[in-house]
Amino acid sequence: MSEAALTLSERRDRQIAHNDARTAHLASREAMLAPRRSNDELRAIAEAAQERLGDTDAATVLAWVAEEFGYRTAVACSMADAVLPAVVAEHLPWVDTLFLETGYHFAETIGTRDAVEASMQLSIVDVKPRRSVAEQDAEFGEKLYERDPALCCDMRKVQPLHDTLQGYEVWITGVRRDEGPTRANTPFITWDDKNGLVKINPLAAWTFDDVLAYADDNDVIVNPLVNDGYPSIGCATCTRRVAPGEDPRAGRWAGLDKTECGLHT
Repeated sequence: MSEAALTLSERRDRQIAHNDARTAHLASREAMLAPRRSNDELRAIAEAAQERLGDTDAATVLAWVAEEFGYRTAVACSMADAVLPAVVAEHLPWVDTLFLETGYHFAETIGTRDAVEASMQLSIVDVKPRRSVAEQDAEFGEKLYERDPALCCDMRKVQPLHDTLQGYEVWITGVRRDEGPTRANTPFITWDDKNGLVKINPLAAWTFDDVLAYADDNDVIVNPLVNDGYPSIGCATCTRRVAPGEDPRAGRWAGLDKTECGLHT
């Protein structure tokens, strides 16, 4: 039965059951976690998997991730859509899904994050910077994103994510080869030396249309901004609509000599 067809009482009961299931999983998860392996061990695992699974597909790679790493797995999700965590949750229900809460998001992005948490078998982890926006403004001046976007991204995205990833063995991203020249050679499996863990890009060979088709076929939440000219969504301060025919990431840091926030470089 669809959510719209439910009574208010039925929707409330469904939400309570959903939250209870997440709580029960999180309470039992500690028993599922093997000790984190060393970086040398993880690097060797990544290199062996590259040879064996480097030219396969998302389902095969994610089945291996679930078996090899279990819940030492984190999924990074910008909340442009929930396709990546939905695909991962087929193999690891209630997987930790990291949302970089920069303090500069569109209201639609926060709404998408909340809807995902309320309805999907995911455990949302809000990754927050060490400084609030107000604290950053006081120390570095207002609108740092205009004057030094690299530093702003580093403090509000790169450093917080690095700190959070230290408890995991693998992180999964939604990077795709069709997103632009800097991502054209994205592998399925690699060693992330900067963060010291395995990095998986299961949707690397997907296209933007593949993502939308999966969302439509599986009733997965998509940020409403995607249908309003924002195929790539970051902070509201640094993202604009993309014109027809433009590179999907042309709206990110438009007018600046910057194409990546630093998470994947």
